[in-house]
Amino acid sequence: MLTVLRREEKYVLYLQETLQYQEQFSQLLMTDAFSEDGSYMVRSLYFDTIDDKDFFDKITEQNNRRKIRLRIYSPEDQTAKLELKQKENIYQKKRSLTISRAHAEALIDGDFSVLLTYPDAFAAEMFYLMSTEGYRPKTIVEYQRRAFMARENNIRLTFDSDIRATESSFALFAENLPMQPVFDPTKTIFEVKYDKFMLGYLSEIISTINRRNISSSKYCMGRSIGYPLYL
Repeated sequence: MLTVLRREEKYVLYLQETLQYQEQFSQLLMTDAFSEDGSYMVRSLYFDTIDDKDFFDKITEQNNRRKIRLRIYSPEDQTAKLELKQKENIYQKKRSLTISRAHAEALIDGDFSVLLTYPDAFAAEMFYLMSTEGYRPKTIVEYQRRAFMARENNIRLTFDSDIRATESSFALFAENLPMQPVFDPTKTIFEVKYDKFMLGYLSEIISTINRRNISSSKYCMGRSIGYPLYL
């Protein structure tokens, strides 16, 4: 199991701003392994309870809330990350476990018992949580990401665009899915992720965005098809 506790800030950028900031950060930071040739695909399947508790906790901005998802980076992936993200006031806690493709497909079909084959205590916790609270697949969200990193303080800056989703298919590993846009294609979501403090020279650049940090959720964007009145 991997555990990360960090702060997150999100901003909406226009195309010209996106290109400007990407150029600046490319001169100062490393790209992550996936971004060496540009952007890469991220595809996540989100689970929620029968009554969509996690969705409404986000919409009503509860201080303590969670998201459960499976994440892959290509339909050909033979593994997936099972992730639990928990909002705890200003911090985001993310725990993740790499599972096999077959076990990911079992979770999508509602067979959570496969988690008991993993020795990690996190797997047992997820089995109990998903079983007792009736988690089911709700949406798949896919987008293009370009990411920059600074080893100091676990800083990660990501640019996410072409955000699309479906609520009609949960075939996470399908080559083609019936996706539709759920975010303005001329804009990018810029996310700033760090542990306890931001490095000064990066903070100076980010401050030039000159607009408020937003509370944005790709999961909620994905649910905008079924819940258009809430978004």
